Amino acid sequence: MNPQDRWKQERMEGKMKRRNSIILAAEKVFAKKGFDNTTMQEIADEENIGIATVFRYFPKKEKLIVAVAINIVEKYIPIFQSIADMNGSCLDKMERMFDFFISEINEEKLENMQLLEVFKSYASLQTEPLEDIEAYNRSQNKISVILASIIEDGKQDGSIRSDIDIKKVLTTITNSFGLFSRKLLLYERIPMLKGDLEAEEQLKILKNIFIDYLQPS
Repeated sequence: MNPQDRWKQERMEGKMKRRNSIILAAEKVFAKKGFDNTTMQEIADEENIGIATVFRYFPKKEKLIVAVAINIVEKYIPIFQSIADMNGSCLDKMERMFDFFISEINEEKLENMQLLEVFKSYASLQTEPLEDIEAYNRSQNKISVILASIIEDGKQDGSIRSDIDIKKVLTTITNSFGLFSRKLLLYERIPMLKGDLEAEEQLKILKNIFIDYLQPS
């Protein structure tokens, strides 16, 4: 590589590193203050850079909000892909998927899950589609493709019932379990909303209900 090309590559890598660090800084501030109450100046202060630098990478706060949501979704893609690639039947993979959602019920994982929930509400309240929302949808679609590969395994290995529409059922179960786990995770932060049964126990019960439903009789 000649010096000019090396310089261009290093410059591009530097820009990507800076962009990613701004996204991570924004993620921290959004988690503390919410999307509406956060200013670009606060994000700049978190990253210890000038506000002009933040605007150079993200001219609107809306673009930074979407970038944060995309970054969170992208973190889950390799996890789901590793489940799809594991040895075992479709049912084994579904159990592993459920176990992953259950493992997310802890304080450390709260901020990511909470931000995704808030982002979906934020996006639904906009009068016009969010700028860059298609990029977010593409990231979500990557997970849908992974789920489809697990569904195909189920069609081939016979580990789940044949008298149901596998695609519809697995999509519904995965979405329901994921949504329920996120809601429980948020409730864990509000003492007055806690019930007699811990969130992890509730999810284990729900997992067993779904697994029993999926298995051939």
